[in-house]
Amino acid sequence: MKVLDNIYWVGAIDWSERDFHNFTTHRGLTYNSYLILDEKITLIDGVKHKFVSDQIKRISKHVDPKKIEYVVVNHIEPDHSSGLPEIAKIANPTFICTKKAKEGLEKYYGADWDFKVVKTGEEVSIGENTLTFIETPMLHWPDSMMTWIKEKKILFSMDAFGQHIASNERFDYELGVDTAIYYAKVYYANILMPCSNLVLKLMKILEKYDVKPEVIAPSHGVVWTDTKIVEEYVKWANFESERKAVIVYDTMWHSTEKLAFAIAEGIASTGAKVRMFHVRKDAWADIVTEILDAKAVCIGAPTMHNRVFPPMAGFLTYLEGLRPKNKIGVAFCSYGWGSGAYRDITTSMEKMGWEIEEGLQVQYKPSKEEIEKAYELGISIGKKL
Repeated sequence: MKVLDNIYWVGAIDWSERDFHNFTTHRGLTYNSYLILDEKITLIDGVKHKFVSDQIKRISKHVDPKKIEYVVVNHIEPDHSSGLPEIAKIANPTFICTKKAKEGLEKYYGADWDFKVVKTGEEVSIGENTLTFIETPMLHWPDSMMTWIKEKKILFSMDAFGQHIASNERFDYELGVDTAIYYAKVYYANILMPCSNLVLKLMKILEKYDVKPEVIAPSHGVVWTDTKIVEEYVKWANFESERKAVIVYDTMWHSTEKLAFAIAEGIASTGAKVRMFHVRKDAWADIVTEILDAKAVCIGAPTMHNRVFPPMAGFLTYLEGLRPKNKIGVAFCSYGWGSGAYRDITTSMEKMGWEIEEGLQVQYKPSKEEIEKAYELGISIGKKL
């Protein structure tokens, strides 16, 4: 559990969690917390309340928990903070956080604790090491910040650069760097995508304060020793895309599904990548991950009660909140006596600022000619890519 000299991982592994506020976590997740042994014993972040006893046991292997003098609270979301009241009872430490974080902790827990409120660039010496704080509001809550130790060149990055994956491996090279980057991509797509402009601003702030980490320790997932992840974040934040189309559909009597398959074949015939998802059978987190770096997104659903089929309506609401940019959008729909799905899907695409291409609607079962039109639509999309 050693991260660097006198810095230890004392977090928790949540092997069984599969739904993190509608984010499907196929392989669970971790709540990372870090113990720094210095003149002033310091804890970086807490864990979810039901794992606080695990955290205390891990701390106790290195030091009496009562000796903790500082607790740095980089973020107050309950998966990181709900165990802090127990730490407060045991150690009565000083909690270092932003002004917004202090307000949130008082609201959440009635926290009558000793607080030290910090701003960007402010430093606290804990002995051999110096903590430097960088506020990152809305990455991804108003209270968020990062903590930098220049002597160790380690950045405690909170949710940024994190991944939702439970593992005994604590480092990227142990899990596999490519695997770690994939799970970081899933995390970015479903948590940080709407904050992409702030991610780009963060890179400039880190440069301003000469933050050049050799180790990045996020609050979820493995610790990074390969800083290639920073390059990947810049790509994702700029919505750099591949020659790839994602097809997301739902269907009642297989009419829309037939169109989806034909469109996919047409796109594939041009040599472009195609990813196909059924909105009720595939995890939304997986779908959005593929949309992150796709150039075209084709969305299809039947009409029900003059509106888009409800499961697709739910997915569109999820997608709108994440605000993927720089996409070509294509709608395809089937209907019986009234068509509302096409309108609802294109309206959603307009809200996200996508470039909308003319799609396809069919009544009842698609004819052979309409299937051919769907195939030709796919070819047109592939060429557009």
